[in-house]
Amino acid sequence: MKAVVYRGARDLGIEDRAPEPPGPGQVRIAVAYTGICGTDLHIFHGDMDARVGASAVIGHEMSGRVAALGDGVSGLTVGQPVTVMPTRACGKCPACRRGNSHICHAMNFLGIDSPGAMQSSWTVPADLVLPLPDDLPLDHAALVEPVAVAVHDVGRAKVTSGEHVVVVGGGPVGVLIAAVARARGAEVLLVEPDGFRRGVASGIGIEVVDPGPTDVVALVNERTGGAGADVAFEVSGSAAGVGTAVDVLTTRGRLVMVAIHPQPRPVNLHRFFWRELELLGARLYQREDVVEAIRLVAAGVIPAQELISRVLPVAGVTDAFTALEGGGGVMKVLLDWQEEAR
Repeated sequence: MKAVVYRGARDLGIEDRAPEPPGPGQVRIAVAYTGICGTDLHIFHGDMDARVGASAVIGHEMSGRVAALGDGVSGLTVGQPVTVMPTRACGKCPACRRGNSHICHAMNFLGIDSPGAMQSSWTVPADLVLPLPDDLPLDHAALVEPVAVAVHDVGRAKVTSGEHVVVVGGGPVGVLIAAVARARGAEVLLVEPDGFRRGVASGIGIEVVDPGPTDVVALVNERTGGAGADVAFEVSGSAAGVGTAVDVLTTRGRLVMVAIHPQPRPVNLHRFFWRELELLGARLYQREDVVEAIRLVAAGVIPAQELISRVLPVAGVTDAFTALEGGGGVMKVLLDWQEEAR
């Protein structure tokens, strides 16, 4: 089988490896597609070497079919389309004991802390495998994991129908948050400076503005009779994005911090005091979020085809990372593993 391995900063290799047979309670999956996300880019840049060792197989957004079952596995069949929830909680730490296993203190994140999905054959614990509808295209299904992130984020904010939502940052996760919030009946405005990303968002019916020429705060106030937005999602990872997300909020508005900021940011705490704002962190997802993500993708609520910019062969993995690194002209890039399995 083939596997993409991380050799060091900006150095990815493709290696031949023997498939790992499934042990008791495990499933071997013939991987069809893997997606590349911001975390994978952080690994590519060498920013996560403390967790990702040399020759590690990375990747966690995926779809595929069951290839083999280990002893004791039930509820799955060979050939069945599946995806994987790539988070393995310890079950013992304070977070797990409180029912928050998605933020486990000792989380094993597949594709970071242990071998991931950028391989044509992937063996994983059976309890992390979720079945997919038979009629869901496997390239679309590769978006389930980032959709689960968006489902969790929107749920964390408790978005309800009729609320005004501002999403700051129109990358893949930002667009997905906007799509999920819209599906819940919210009035959504996406803020994104990149023209390509704005085009993708508007192409799937999301209202989007360029923060350069647009006074976003004034626009939101005009739409809400001077009140401001009920919820703002900060997905840009920028200082300016934080400022916009805070400034657009109404009294007792909720700010959801989604982006991973590489350094501390100035925050207008006086506005938090004055308007009694709430700040919520949002990280990863729970199993029910993944189940809902599968439903949304399968139902076409998430327009997966329009969000997939490129599908590349495994040999083009470095080109895929370089394209995403540039930030312009691509939304989601998938690697196609099906040829490697033949």
